[in-house]
Amino acid sequence: MASALMDGMIAKKALSSPSAISCSDIWKPSLDLAAEKGYNACTSNDKVCANAKTAVILAVKPHIIETVCKDVAAHGDALVISIAAGVTLGTLEANLPGRRVVRVMPNTPCLIGEAASGFALGKLANESDREIVQTIFGSVGLAMEVNEKLLDAVTGVSGSGPAYVFLFIEALSDGGVRAGLPRNVSTQLAAQTVKGAAEMVLQTGTHPGVLKDGVTSPGGTTIAGVEALEKGSFRSTVISAVMATTRRSLQLGGVSAEDIQHKYNL
Repeated sequence: MASALMDGMIAKKALSSPSAISCSDIWKPSLDLAAEKGYNACTSNDKVCANAKTAVILAVKPHIIETVCKDVAAHGDALVISIAAGVTLGTLEANLPGRRVVRVMPNTPCLIGEAASGFALGKLANESDREIVQTIFGSVGLAMEVNEKLLDAVTGVSGSGPAYVFLFIEALSDGGVRAGLPRNVSTQLAAQTVKGAAEMVLQTGTHPGVLKDGVTSPGGTTIAGVEALEKGSFRSTVISAVMATTRRSLQLGGVSAEDIQHKYNL
């Protein structure tokens, strides 16, 4: 995710040069690749934090967030932005006393400037910090501010959503191959169909159900396909996937099974 965000910002010219971004990684091949791309590849978090003027982005697994926060707490006062799944603002603020923090849930399409990110500001974050987050994540797609309690749902919809869509494109392509299309033709048609349909929703603002009805003529081919999807529990399966991802995000954030069930109705 960190690589996708860095590459996306440079591709969209949010920063003048890759050297403006300092990064560290415990896996040397990743660090070497970052250096090849022109980023300021550092061998420690201390060096990254020392170089940070505007913001430090924590793109790490949730289970090591406290360890990384110790490195960050020792340096400067730059805004701290976390994209660690499930790690709450409360956890960040407890490990970074006095620091301005923001929690963000981006997704991998930031690599091509088409991210869908949700973010929530911490108690000490201000309007300037909001603008910084909008500048960084808005440069690589859509960035929407939400109440923190909804960020786990954002994880379920857009954070993990690309994987669901890739799976759908693959299945749609498989269907085309089963019906006789060459694989390369079927995959291109499937991917462009998903892209075009998504753009229609975004550009028209029309409810997806209304757009669907515009394709499904009475007794026609499309309604026959929709019927097959409904028989396969397509809608409920997708809803269940979002709920499962949301639950997992809450678990990673330390929320108890009882609270997930009763407070979040999941």
